[in-house]
Amino acid sequence: MPTTPPSAFVWSDRRGTELFRTVFPLIQAPMAGAQDAALAIAVCEAGGLGSLPCAMLSQDKTRAEVARIRAATSGAFSLNFFCHAPPTSDPGVSSAWAGRLAPFFDELGLPAPTASAPGASGGRAPFDEAAADLVIELRPPAISFHFGLPEPRLLERVRACGALVLSSATTVEEARWLEDNGCDAIIAQGAEAGGHRAMFLARYPDSQPSLFSLVPQMADAVRVPVIAAGGIMDGRGVVAALTLGASAVQLGTAYLFCTEATISAAHRRALLGATSDGTVLTNVFTGRPARGFDNRFVRTLGPLADDAPAFPLPSSAFAPLRAEAEARGKDDIAQLWAGQGAPLGRSMPAGELTRVVMAEARALLDKSGRGGLGRFVRARVRARMACERSPAS
Repeated sequence: MPTTPPSAFVWSDRRGTELFRTVFPLIQAPMAGAQDAALAIAVCEAGGLGSLPCAMLSQDKTRAEVARIRAATSGAFSLNFFCHAPPTSDPGVSSAWAGRLAPFFDELGLPAPTASAPGASGGRAPFDEAAADLVIELRPPAISFHFGLPEPRLLERVRACGALVLSSATTVEEARWLEDNGCDAIIAQGAEAGGHRAMFLARYPDSQPSLFSLVPQMADAVRVPVIAAGGIMDGRGVVAALTLGASAVQLGTAYLFCTEATISAAHRRALLGATSDGTVLTNVFTGRPARGFDNRFVRTLGPLADDAPAFPLPSSAFAPLRAEAEARGKDDIAQLWAGQGAPLGRSMPAGELTRVVMAEARALLDKSGRGGLGRFVRARVRARMACERSPAS
């Protein structure tokens, strides 16, 4: 059963915990290719909302992983899907990109790379009718989306099965759009966050606000709970996010350090040696901007390459190169996602990390509450709720 905190402590803004039915206002970020059900289970058992990334899983694998979660915990969990438009392969673009990859294939003694085939998914399938059928069958407590939302007809099917709907936004405009289109909560992804940019209305990745700028603007712009994501690694980050108006936080990179993460040895070495300026935004691995560790492959082809094929087509061409590089432990060719908070990472089991981070946050909020911070947060929440109850002028 999920951990129960001391009864004397109450989070100032309980909208997140009440919505997700969790002990803590904390979500474990879904990280495709870096985790399986074990990480989600550990977070659920510790009192957070565990997440399972499904975009790279077959339907049978998704069923099996959900069965593992339900057999191991009664805690709430979320399934995550991508909402990108299926790409159209351009033979000229794909061939040119294969040519740019060729020197790396030669270096590792691999056959020459091939262009992405028409209709290739790059191992990342968008949410479609079959995925909606699966969600209705599995009936998860929550479902989260990346890159916007599925088409209205599919979204209505998801909502009809009773699942809470979350999605990520990188701007206030995207947050308002998500609220208008039926999201129960919005994940504010700051520029610091690791992995793919959630942008779906925004055009330029370098215009993405940092978390400290984004959260208060987003919290003021929408009525649904806002979950802060990006650079949060410990209790200090949690308190900062809650003070800025978030109802909960989402941690991703922090959980990559945990024993349950299924990352490669090269990825783990990079995390343990992380520096404050060691990550960049790049599209050379998948065709979409994503934050990861800088290396020779990224610098040679990008970091942001105008000639990269559409997301997620580059993943197919890169797959054999990635497999060989990981087998040889060559982190200069590897795809290693991470956020800017990586230098603050701590290696421990995921359940322990969840409890430690929340204990740090509780201690800081309790201590600063006597000095005014706690009263400020509670006053802000009361004022916001009063505005929501007041009739429009």
